[in-house]
Amino acid sequence: MITFNDNGIYCARAGVYIDPWKPVDRAIITHAHSDHARWGMKHYLAHHLSVPVMKYRLGSDISVQALGYGEVIEMNGVKISLHPAGHIWGSAQVRLECNGEIWVVSGDYKIADDGISQAFEPVPCQHFITESTFGLPIYNFPAHQSVHDDINNWWRQNQAEGKNSVLFAYALGKAQRVISHLDPSIGKIFTHGAVDNVNKLYIENDGYLPATQRIDATVDKKDIQGAMIIAPPSASNSPWLRRFEPYKLGVCSGWMQLRGTRRRQGADRGFVLSDHADWGQLNVAVKETGASHIYVTHGYKSHFARWLTDAYHLNAREVETLYTGEQADDTLDLEQADNKSDESIQ
Repeated sequence: MITFNDNGIYCARAGVYIDPWKPVDRAIITHAHSDHARWGMKHYLAHHLSVPVMKYRLGSDISVQALGYGEVIEMNGVKISLHPAGHIWGSAQVRLECNGEIWVVSGDYKIADDGISQAFEPVPCQHFITESTFGLPIYNFPAHQSVHDDINNWWRQNQAEGKNSVLFAYALGKAQRVISHLDPSIGKIFTHGAVDNVNKLYIENDGYLPATQRIDATVDKKDIQGAMIIAPPSASNSPWLRRFEPYKLGVCSGWMQLRGTRRRQGADRGFVLSDHADWGQLNVAVKETGASHIYVTHGYKSHFARWLTDAYHLNAREVETLYTGEQADDTLDLEQADNKSDESIQ
């Protein structure tokens, strides 16, 4: 029912692609990150929480149909529904069923509940398409709450030392997750323009966040003293960032589990916080689907496919895609307009 071609993941019976990387007539989008939701499709279908971000990124005039989780539509005999992926708010797995054959395209996902996204739900199927961004046994992430506690303690310590706290997190998804777990009693929370733009979309669609303030020309440097500043990774080494000196720099990423990554990024502190599944979560997700056919996309796909074959005797194989997983910045298109204006504020 599903094939892989130069345009992406394709269901010929329904005449629809899932997260295509080239322009096509009909596309189902698992989530609004730019490596999965690309410009140029004639018609999109996505979870209703992804739609506002897609319109912000791709244009308010795009043709898009919104679905809720579990809502079923039919395309030429193929029943299609979206199910929580737990990656970011609005992220979804795509379930396709025809004549008793069931496929699930997971997009990006994580099992651990982050308090922002609707938690991942395993969807029984025979064929499962999975990412493998952190598909090696060395990736064993700490409990989310302990990381958020560490971030708040780090902020308190920096404040006691008379320094600001700058924390890099993707503008879409991770930034809102981090902000939602900050302790506002410590001090003020400021945001880069790109983060503020997405925060507004999140709040407008019934999300809740502690009060934050966008950093613009009206913000005096004295008001920022001892504050937490949330910015995207693209702000690294920018004139915009230098205005907060003296500051301590933290980075939120699953890659912080690797020795040397924090040092290479010039950070004072690395927090192991990812919106992707670690090794254990990937294994649990695959097993809970009950699928015997596994298709492994971006990340450590050769290692993870081989492991699934050897350890669980599954029919697992690699699939080449243009998805990028957790990179230095996968929401750059949300930030370009803001960076130009914000960097002029000294």
